[in-house]
This record gives sequence, structure tokens and C-alpha cells, in this order.
Amino acid sequence: MPKLTKTVVDRAEPGQADYFLWDADLKGFGIKVAKGGRKSYVCKYRVGTGRSAPTRRMTIGAHGSPWTVDQARIEVRKLLGRAANGEDPAKEKQDAKNQITVAELCDLYLEQGVATKKPSTIATDKGRIERHIKPLLGRKRVPDVTRADIKRFLQDVANDKTAKDVKSGLRGRAIVRGGKGAATRTVGLLGGIFAYAFDCGLIEINPVHGVKRFPDKKGQRYLSQQELVALGTALTDGEKNGENPFAIAVIKLLIFTGARKNEIQGLHWDEVDFQSGYLRLADSKTGQKAIPLNAGALEILSNLVKQEASEYVFPSFGGSTHYVGTPRVWTKIRAAAGLDDVRLHDLRHSFASIAVSGGASLPIIGALLGHSDSSTTQRYAHLQDDPLKAASDAVGSKIAAALSGGGNAVVVNAERRR
Repeated sequence: MPKLTKTVVDRAEPGQADYFLWDADLKGFGIKVAKGGRKSYVCKYRVGTGRSAPTRRMTIGAHGSPWTVDQARIEVRKLLGRAANGEDPAKEKQDAKNQITVAELCDLYLEQGVATKKPSTIATDKGRIERHIKPLLGRKRVPDVTRADIKRFLQDVANDKTAKDVKSGLRGRAIVRGGKGAATRTVGLLGGIFAYAFDCGLIEINPVHGVKRFPDKKGQRYLSQQELVALGTALTDGEKNGENPFAIAVIKLLIFTGARKNEIQGLHWDEVDFQSGYLRLADSKTGQKAIPLNAGALEILSNLVKQEASEYVFPSFGGSTHYVGTPRVWTKIRAAAGLDDVRLHDLRHSFASIAVSGGASLPIIGALLGHSDSSTTQRYAHLQDDPLKAASDAVGSKIAAALSGGGNAVVVNAERRR
């Protein structure tokens, strides 16, 4: 048995079954290597003295952040010391975890488990937790949640059990929608929350694993040529009717760039590079990002007047932060265009669909949209059939003309080439 070091742990390969590596220097300190590849530090000790004393094995946490080999070794020394004094840390931990509810786990997750997430993603997570997870699962104890509970939760959200329309604030409304898309995405979040619980040693099995979700059809709505014309008309009419000019400009830029809403609404003037024709974002969902500006986008930005008091292209009233009212105006614009099922984010997908139908490759589409994962771009792969179909239609028209007697010239030209 070697001494456990970071190198030893990193090199430990998963086998066909779970196995343990025990430290040569500290008896009872080990790491469990699961067949799926997860590595978790463990502590093994006896409750009491003598060979007849029962053995306990306690999970410390997953290898990586926050547990390193050295941190886990220190924790195991503490646990072994407590066990030597007659305490039973594993039982105490079991008793404690039997008390934590799903609602408490969610709060703990938002406090400690979202360090690598963007603020906008965390805000979305909070909404799904408060609107769907806590109302349906919040009171249930974490160890008691089963796969059957998750399946029931999926169906309940899909069947609008959590849907409601309530007043918020003086003049606001909070509309909570269910549906299959919301159910699928919220169960995905639950999977992450329970994975965090596993890493903390609160559960032995993630109950979300193996639950089949509904196909997530988000991002499959693309505007047709006729719908783009209708949208253009609605934007022009909205501008004439006094709709907020910032909102109109933001919507147009979303169409011309394929950017995300927050990337445009929160745009800084120092991120606009007119000389090279790029938006050079200091931060985005995928980190630093460069967005090429076509002629239409450049014209929109050129017509905007920079306000001295604000760094933002679209400042709020007073200029201390950026404008956020685009969704409210969009609701009116899409209604006027007869596009009630179209979200602002669908403008991004429409940009991509037009690029694909124009012959752009998927890697180019991914670069234009700033995808960090090529699999994200694959949702547009089926659209590449459109240029092929157009070519097939053109060939078919010529063949049909030839078969109907209109192809003599083609035959003669072919003979001449021979």
C-alpha cells in the first residue's frame, strides 16, 4: 500500500468494480475509486475497542475541490481521534443528514456549490428552485428522495402543477409556467444539486441518475423569411409609435449578431471596436468573446448617441447601470408581428439557421455564436439539409424538363462535348 499522494490518486484508474486504496502511513485513511471514475476520500475506524467492535466507513468528500489529499488526511486524523475517545462520527453524520431537507440542501447549494456559475445562471437556478423544487420537494428529507420521487416531480412540473400567476410588488406579476421543457431543465438542475449533496457525503446515490427526461426542444424555433419581414414591419411601426428606442436597437442587434440578450443589453462602449468591426466582450457566458459586426449591426451602433454620464451603450435612467426593459417591449413587438411563440433567444437561433442555410459550416456557426462546446452547435446540423434539398430540386427540375421533351439542347450539348 503506497502513501496516498495527489499523483497516486490522480493515476488511480477505475476498474470494472469499485475498489479502495488505503494509505500506508495513516491506518484508516483511504480513497474509494468508483467504476464510473469518481474518487472519494474515506475514513475507516472501529466503534469501541477489541476485534468485536463494529467497523464504520465514513465518506469525507470527493477528490478535487474542496478536498485535496492533505486536507482529507487532516480530516481523517480528527475523525480517528474522536473515535478513539468513544465518539461515532459516522453515526452523528447520519443523524445530521437525516434532518436536512431538500429546501435546506438547495439553500446550501446556492451558498456553496455555484462558485463556477455565472450570475445570470445562478439567478435562473434560484427561480427554478423557488418556483418548482421547493414547492414539490422542499419538505422531503434528502436521503429519503428516490428515483420514483424525481419521476413524479418531472411529471408534476410537466403537467403545470407548479404553474401560477401571482402579484409581485406594487405593480408586478410573477408568471410561473410549467411544461415539459421546464420539467426537463429543472430535473437537470436537481441532478447538479444532488451531485453536490453526494460530494458533501450527504447521500450515497444520486436519485436523478437514470431518470429519463422529456426531449428539450428549446432553441428549435427559427424565423422564416416571411416572419422576418413581419418582424421588421413590427419594429418599424413600434419605433414610429414611440416604443423605447433602446429596446428596438437591442432587438435589431440580436437579429444581426446572434448574440445573447445580456451581451447586448449590458454592452459597454469600450467593447465596441468600430475600426475592426467587432464587439470585444470582456465577459460573457463562455468568458471573453469577440462578435463580428456586419453592416447592419454597424449601422445600428453608429446611429446611437453616446451619453457622457454612462459607460453603457444602452444606459438605464441615470446611467448608473444598463437598460433592462427589452423583454417588456419584445412582448408587444412579437404580438404585433404575430409571433407570440417566439422568445428573444430564438433570434439567436434564427441567426444561426440563416447562416447554415447560406452554406456556413457548423464550426463557423459555433465560432459566430461563441459556443465553448461543439456539441451545442450540433442542434443546427439538421438545417444543413436545406441547401442539399435546394440543389436536388434544381437538378430535378432539369431532369423533368428533359424527360418532357425540353432537354434536347442538353443532349446536343453533351454530344458536342464528346
